[in-house]
Amino acid sequence: MNNTIASIPLCNREISWLFFNERVLQEAEDVSVPIIERIRFLGIFSSNLDEFYRVRVATITRLTHVNAKAKELLGFNPRAVLTEIQRKVIELERRFQRLYDVITLNELAARKIFILKENQLNVMRGNFVREYFQQKVLANLVPIMLSKKNGRFVIPELKDRRIYFFIRMSHKGKQVEHALLEIPTKLLGRFLVLPGERHLKYLILLDDVIRYCLDDLFFIFPHDRIEAYSFQMTRDSEMDLDVRMEEQVIDLISKSLKKRASGKPMRMLYDPEMPSDMLHQLALGLNLPPETFIAGTRYPNFKDFISFPDMGDPSLVYAPQKPLSVYGLRLDKSIFNQIRQKDYLVCLPYHPFDYIIHFLREAAMDTQVVSISITLYRLAENSKVINALINAARNGKKVFCMIELKARFDEEANIHWANVMSQAGVQVSVGQLDYKVHSKICLVARREGRRLAYYANLSTGNYNEHSSRQYSDASLFTTHAGICNDLKKVFRGLVNNKFFYSYKHLLVSPTTYRKEIYKLIDYEIAEAKKGRKASVILKMNSLSDEGLILKLYQASNAGVQIQLIVRGLCCLVPGQKRYSKNIRVVSIIDRYLEHMRVSIFYHGGEERVYLSSADMMTRNLEQRLEVGFPIYDQSVKVMLKTMIELQLKDNVKARIIDAKNSNSYLRHSSVNQVRSQEAIYDFLAGMHQHEG
Repeated sequence: MNNTIASIPLCNREISWLFFNERVLQEAEDVSVPIIERIRFLGIFSSNLDEFYRVRVATITRLTHVNAKAKELLGFNPRAVLTEIQRKVIELERRFQRLYDVITLNELAARKIFILKENQLNVMRGNFVREYFQQKVLANLVPIMLSKKNGRFVIPELKDRRIYFFIRMSHKGKQVEHALLEIPTKLLGRFLVLPGERHLKYLILLDDVIRYCLDDLFFIFPHDRIEAYSFQMTRDSEMDLDVRMEEQVIDLISKSLKKRASGKPMRMLYDPEMPSDMLHQLALGLNLPPETFIAGTRYPNFKDFISFPDMGDPSLVYAPQKPLSVYGLRLDKSIFNQIRQKDYLVCLPYHPFDYIIHFLREAAMDTQVVSISITLYRLAENSKVINALINAARNGKKVFCMIELKARFDEEANIHWANVMSQAGVQVSVGQLDYKVHSKICLVARREGRRLAYYANLSTGNYNEHSSRQYSDASLFTTHAGICNDLKKVFRGLVNNKFFYSYKHLLVSPTTYRKEIYKLIDYEIAEAKKGRKASVILKMNSLSDEGLILKLYQASNAGVQIQLIVRGLCCLVPGQKRYSKNIRVVSIIDRYLEHMRVSIFYHGGEERVYLSSADMMTRNLEQRLEVGFPIYDQSVKVMLKTMIELQLKDNVKARIIDAKNSNSYLRHSSVNQVRSQEAIYDFLAGMHQHEG
């Protein structure tokens, strides 16, 4: 980090991320959100925090061993950051626990829904639970009986993010046995709906099903008391990749995945009701430092609560939104014929993913299609995208697929799909170890007369029909010659494992993206210095690249009006007199996960509008292959700008990002409430109605 960058105001990346996850927790606190959706937001909060520890805390922990000079280059003290992380996480976990208690004990109960513990079962429901335990659960339980060596329990290596019980059996006041037991949530559902009565509804967690029936498991040991307290370990998930040859990639990543499960422990969440002597025994046996232990909840691995049952009451969840058709684009006609006439933008999840599947399916069947080239990052479990590509290969098309094996936590699935496609005749590339291919692009070549015509799809999000129902993304269909020619160059580079350094239309990292973005911002700076209107609007998931932040500070000081919509972490500090007085930042957390990346530059009234797969992070600009693409069609540009304007007007779900990280809602006394996701749906629905 040079002296210029070191002197500018920056929020630490990890701390900023924790404030983002606090915004997720705010959704669980928002009483206007349907109650089961609030419980699911608790699950999202917990899942996010698990990944944070597996990746970011693991990285910071490694940095604690660097010397003073290295700390100066980093620009922060890793140990101090870890201390602040632990302080904030403990604060959020306590808030989480209080909220869970309020929702489950009061708000669900007010709706006649009860989550029962094992000591709250009557005879009828107890018999139901015991029968379920005997038929479904018992065969999946493998207790580990513990013995001591040198005064401490010998505990085997435990799996990452699995729930365990630490169990103590006593007889006539004396401890007789200790055991560990993994809760088989990977094999069984976490929730069991119990028989109801008089319009009352009940459910119990698998954890408490097992607690209720522990006597049936440990009957061979004499005991008159049995205690079971849960804990969960989160391990370092980063993979150590140190070879460069493509043919070794699959084998290397497969081996690294096996190591991930036994990575260094980053966090040990334990039931706060666990007696102190048992906690001490567990800590000794696991040989973990005190800072690893964090008091959690009775039910760790709260990620499962994302799948909390809806209990048969539609008022407890978001009402389903009817998928809208793209204005002017028909699914019962050739998609090639239609996009040959003009560009179309598919806005997920408001529009269905079917348009992308239709595009690939038609390409697979069309006898004039010669080739399909595509990059894939994360895929659905039963991927229709893969099926279409395999079908195309079987129909004699030349299919090239770059599938990124290093998509974090999707590596194993992507290895599987790479093998499936290779066996079906698809030309599969698994990329480079030095760079992730994070772009979402597809190019179809079709023989038309004596020439090849090209049809492109470029997206801000993954070719994943499952996540497309929860993620807000944009996917462009175009036949623009300049864009297609640049895409041909991108794919030529992927086939030949090389980068190109010049493109006429696309922004491509790691070679041209940063330079072109800087050039666009510099144009606004020059305009502002001439006293002309100058503005920049950027929407992204995360903003942490220090060079770009410095460029935005320079633009702000020149008088450029800058509006940022940042869902996640934001290292830029707005509202600073000497740096960012002309920068406004908001974050929107709502029903759908905001994932679209958009850049709008006023450019003297001839606006430049781009969509992109890239966030404004150093890794996206320098260590990944990303593609930003321009919007040339005027109707698509107006449509996209309207959606962004609605988000900038959001005064229901928008939070203000400021120097204090207060996460206050952008709300005022105006009667005109704008909830942007609902407003965007209504806007797109209005276009659909106009079409009819």
